[in-house]
Amino acid sequence: MEIRPITPRYAVSPQITVEDVPAIAEAGFVKVICNRPNAEVPEIMQSDAIGDAVRAAGLEYEVLELTHQTMTPENVARQRDMAENCSGPVLAYCASGTRCSVVWALGQCDQMSTDEILTATTNAGYQLDQLRPTLDQLRNTSD
Repeated sequence: MEIRPITPRYAVSPQITVEDVPAIAEAGFVKVICNRPNAEVPEIMQSDAIGDAVRAAGLEYEVLELTHQTMTPENVARQRDMAENCSGPVLAYCASGTRCSVVWALGQCDQMSTDEILTATTNAGYQLDQLRPTLDQLRNTSD
């Protein structure tokens, strides 16, 4: 498992397994968000199996399946709400961590500059420069 912090309260990861859950709890996360659709993974890695393990470890668990088509403003706001409305750090996962990084970036346009957003994702290992025009446009509409 590879946890990549974007901020002190939001980290992303490629697909996790039930076996990863104790390390996630030990790392201090209070919530796990699944952004990977069940259709992409075998049953043992689907959200119900992971969610049961996460909840058994005493953590919150939420599911917001994201694809290119479902990366809507409503889902961006929902992800941000899930990440912000808890008592501590959040780990979001998908196939590679990219979707979790993109949805985070899109949700920060009213809080951070485009350069700050892209620096945070780059530092976490996700090159999202192709998002710059979208981030700039969202920033202009939130001003």
